Amino acid sequence: MGGLKDELLKTIWHAFTALDLDHSGKVSKSQLKVQDNFDKLELNRMCWTLCVKKNLTKSPLLIEEEDSFKVWVIFNFLSEDKYPLIIVPEEIEYLLKKLTDAMGGVWQQEQFEGYRVNFDDGKDGLSAWELIELIGTGQFSKGMDRQTVSMAINEVFNELILDVLKQGYMMKKGHRRKNWTERWFVLKPNMISYYVSEDLKDKKGDIILDENCCVESLPDKDGKKCLFLIKCLDKTFEISASDKKKKQEWIQAIHSTIHLLKLGSPPPHKEARQGRRERRKKLLAEQEELERQMKELQAANENKQRELETVRKKLEEAASRAAEEEKKRLETQVELQARFSSELEREKLIRQQMEEQVAQKSSELEQYLQRVRELEDMYLKLQEALEDERQARQDEETVRKLQARLLEEESSKRAELERWHLEQQQAIETTEAEKQELENQRVMKERALQEAMAQLEQLELERKQALEQYEGVKKKLEMATSKTKSWKDKVAQHEGLIRLIEPGSKNPHLITHWGPAAFTQAELEERERSWKGKKGTE
Repeated sequence: MGGLKDELLKTIWHAFTALDLDHSGKVSKSQLKVQDNFDKLELNRMCWTLCVKKNLTKSPLLIEEEDSFKVWVIFNFLSEDKYPLIIVPEEIEYLLKKLTDAMGGVWQQEQFEGYRVNFDDGKDGLSAWELIELIGTGQFSKGMDRQTVSMAINEVFNELILDVLKQGYMMKKGHRRKNWTERWFVLKPNMISYYVSEDLKDKKGDIILDENCCVESLPDKDGKKCLFLIKCLDKTFEISASDKKKKQEWIQAIHSTIHLLKLGSPPPHKEARQGRRERRKKLLAEQEELERQMKELQAANENKQRELETVRKKLEEAASRAAEEEKKRLETQVELQARFSSELEREKLIRQQMEEQVAQKSSELEQYLQRVRELEDMYLKLQEALEDERQARQDEETVRKLQARLLEEESSKRAELERWHLEQQQAIETTEAEKQELENQRVMKERALQEAMAQLEQLELERKQALEQYEGVKKKLEMATSKTKSWKDKVAQHEGLIRLIEPGSKNPHLITHWGPAAFTQAELEERERSWKGKKGTE
């Protein structure tokens, strides 16, 4: 009864608003008394007549005025229980989906989301007249004709307003004559009414439903198919559907209705509306709780901001104190840095003096090393000169031996020639017989003499060449002797002048043939082994 009063209050609110009787739009429920046989549809029509001319848009719509009236009544059913009345986007989506299903179309969710995005932010929903204009312009029923849209509105109106859960033609068996007659059946939450036709003008009877009723499927009989049975306490009704699908749908719908009566639950569409409202209330409560928490957080944030401001001031004071301390520290640092700079300059000066001394010592050491290298080079060159002198003496001895051998050969040839000459004179004195023979021998000896003379000339030439070589070797020997003498003079000049810079050993100094020096015993033995090795190689 409370839901009926709410719907009647909404209907009366429209009429009062149109007549400007109550600008607040509020009517007390306690002043409204509803009788059991009250026809709310007639009241809706009366209030609709009072407010339609003032509020309905003058633009041409794709729906008739009767369909606009049904949409207006549906709006009163789905709108929120607050004034001025509006229908929220969730209920708009629900209604448009129902209409699309009734028209056999496909719901365009993306299109509705685009419409919802463009929804005015200052509005929480649509008024009844804006809803009629939305449906009447055909924005969500493109491609559908007027008749299809009108039938869809009528079907949704019957379900939501007239509580029609299911309707359709079926055959009913009479109780007296037992004949089968076609009737238009209308299923409501507590009864099934049947009429002569679907215009609902000639009502033939009602089947009152309660928790004691039941529905059963019957087998085909007497030429009738798709039979089912509705059992009540006082009567039983046999009904035949047009096909098995319709039969199953009616059995399921009646069974669900009886089950709801047993549970004491409202019809599905009203229960769904109540569930949506409760979800919205819950969401609104959560949003309010969230806003409350946000306010608390904001207050806490402001407190934190004040605390942070206090901390910031303290930090600024600490920073100022730290700045003063930093200033003092910098002054102390500058003073220490100046002192350190002076110390550093003094250390640099001392270091520079030490570097100069080291450089001087290094220069002296380099000079000493240079003298050592020069003496070593002189020693090597002296050894080379001695080697050249020895080689020149060997060459001179070889040339002398060659010259002596040549002189001996020349003497032997001369003795042989003299002997041949004596023999020739002796042969002349021999007999004439022997003269010829001697002549022949003489010719032969002369020939041999000529050959010996040629050999003698050759030996003379070789002797001259040997003399020339001897003169060259002699010159080389003289040069090597002079070079050796000059090196000996240089060594004599440098003898005893070279001394090591580093401190000498505490052991007694050794004296070599070059003069006193600070050689250790190991260095002297190493040099002796080196000289012996070189002499052995020579």
